[in-house]
This record gives sequence, C-alpha cells and structure tokens, in this order.
Amino acid sequence: MTISFWHRLLNLIAPQACAVCGARLAAGEQVLCSACNLHLPRTFFSANAYDNPMARRFWGRIPVERAAALFYYEAGSEVSRIIHNLKYYDQPETGFAMGRMAAEEFSADGFFEGIDLIVPVPLARKRLRQRGYNQSLEVAKGVADVTGLRVEPRAVERVAFTDSQTRKSLRQRMENVEGAFRLTGRVDLHGRHVLVVDDIVTSGATVCSCVAPMVEAGGVKVSVMSLGVVK
Repeated sequence: MTISFWHRLLNLIAPQACAVCGARLAAGEQVLCSACNLHLPRTFFSANAYDNPMARRFWGRIPVERAAALFYYEAGSEVSRIIHNLKYYDQPETGFAMGRMAAEEFSADGFFEGIDLIVPVPLARKRLRQRGYNQSLEVAKGVADVTGLRVEPRAVERVAFTDSQTRKSLRQRMENVEGAFRLTGRVDLHGRHVLVVDDIVTSGATVCSCVAPMVEAGGVKVSVMSLGVVK
C-alpha cells in the first residue's frame, strides 16, 4: 500500500500509538506496530471455518455455516486494549482498520465465498447515543472495504436496552439478551447468506439472539465473524 504524503504529514503532526504497547506507529502501520501484529494471538479459525472452537460454541443453538475470529481475547491483557479503545475511548477508526486486517487474512482462506451481505450486530439506541457509533458497524465497514460486500445495518434492530454482559454467567447472558433483536423488514434476507459481524464473542449469547429472528423467518444462511473471541 502506498503511503500518501498527507498520511506521513498527519503522522508527523499527530503521531499514532500502537493500541497494544503504546509505541509510536511507523508510516504504513495502523492500530498495531509490527511487533505486536506479529505476536497477536491469532486463532487461525478461518482456515477451518466450519469446525473450530468458535463455530462449536453456536452448535445446537443457531445454525451457523462458518465462524471465525481474528484473535483470542483475554480480559485485562495487553491485546484487550484493542477492544477497549474501540468501545470506550472513541476510536471507531480502530474497528475499521482491524476489520480490514481480519478480512485480508480471512480472504486468503476463502472465508467470504458465497456470502451475500454483512449485518453488524446493532446497538440499542441509548447505547448508540452514548457511544456515538456502533463498534460492530465500524468493523463491518472495514470488512466491506476489502471484500466489496454490502453492509446492511438496518436489517436487524435492537429493541431492548440490556445490561452489560461482562460480569454475567452464561445463563444470565442468554436471559439478558433473549428477544433483544428483531428484523426490521427493510432488507430482504430471504435466500441470502448473511455474515453477522461483532467486535467480540464471549459466550455467543448476543450473536445467538441477533440471529434468532433470521432463523425464525427462514431461508437465511448465517456465518459469524468477530475481531476477538474468549477462549
């Protein structure tokens, strides 16, 4: 990728820091420095997207064609700063850049073949107003920039403002998001292969709740992609 004069000038005036170690990013680096990128705890799930620990997390709950996350997420780790910057420190550009990175790596394994469109997991209106953007939509935009797939943020809407999932058990997570999503009717998903994109998958409860109305409507294939996944 050619580094433009304006990008170099911006980096000189307002140098960007690595989301993981905090070191100054060199020209051409985005979000992660080369060293942290090299040591990112990648899952490599896209190489076996039909059967991996993330895909199996959804088995028996929702029908999923493929599933993959870019890296393993551990709360409190240095790598967790990527998600924290995206969600809590007003850095939507982190989602876009990491979405591009994931898409470039997943494309080499044919992960996006046959997928028709992208549906990011929506935020409740209250949370969207608080944050100013939907982090999953920013990730989806990065994926779309690489793949050319259309992003449909209006296909599904969140109808319930739920508590944070962070400190809940698996059962509590499932109950917390049950019935939290519905199809809007603005986008015809029938006969489509939909890629649902989230920033992080923990128990999978949120994704399952988001996919549930698609399954109920019928005629939809679903795959799932995220930046991070909890082991």
